Amino acid sequence: MSLLTEDRLGISGAVGKKFELRRNWTEDDLQQVFRAAYEHVFGRERVYTSGVFSSAEALLRNGSINVRQFVAILAKSEFYKERFFYNKSQVRFIELNYKHLLGRAPYDQSEIAYHVDIYASQGYEAEIDSYIYSPEYSAAFGDYTVPFYRGFQSIAGQKTVGFNRLFSLYRGNGNSDNAQYGGKDSRLRLRISMNLANSITPPTVTTRSTASSGGTLHSAPNRGDARVYLVEAIIGGVGTKVAVRRSRQVYTVPFDQLSEKYQEIHKRGGKIVSVTPAQ
Repeated sequence: MSLLTEDRLGISGAVGKKFELRRNWTEDDLQQVFRAAYEHVFGRERVYTSGVFSSAEALLRNGSINVRQFVAILAKSEFYKERFFYNKSQVRFIELNYKHLLGRAPYDQSEIAYHVDIYASQGYEAEIDSYIYSPEYSAAFGDYTVPFYRGFQSIAGQKTVGFNRLFSLYRGNGNSDNAQYGGKDSRLRLRISMNLANSITPPTVTTRSTASSGGTLHSAPNRGDARVYLVEAIIGGVGTKVAVRRSRQVYTVPFDQLSEKYQEIHKRGGKIVSVTPAQ
């Protein structure tokens, strides 16, 4: 990808940023790793991390842990939970984990379902470990490289749709994951559930020094459409060993009420089978 294209798409600040704690590192190298880890895992929230992780920093400095373990501490911290877990829908939490820990967006419904099952059956820490100690993480970052945005470049095994999906999650280093349009709700659930690619919305301001301002990227405004979808779900007995009668139900749901219906189904112990446009 050319520099001109990166500028036009507003990702020049995210491509090629790789920080590794190599052998015989200096204190400057270590500080760069700290900053890169906070920036990638917490985004703009990193400005509030001063002193919060001093103990973890000391462990990395004296060699008791490696960079991968340092990232795991950040993602399992109460600081991370308060910003990306407690006040988010489950799918939004998962897509942010993909962004923060693997540097890409989830590709399809199977990846979302995989992590929903891990969290439901094993809990929060197992969900975080499923990214950080995965073969994908090992191949991409290993033990000593800070996670970075891989989804904007060609990587082995990446589906083409991943490039488009990452644009819906990454809105520039000056933008906050908690302040984008959409709030606690997923940015990808609808398109993933319909197995459709996301559109690419270039930012209104680029991130290089030639830009007219600092580079906070704005998410696309909501389209006030009146689309209606058929949501098919199985209610009862999902994910349990208890014999509970199941029922398959189909709901007709306006576009702007999809998120609420998803949450209602999940609270009732249901599983969404399909989401299709109503004819």
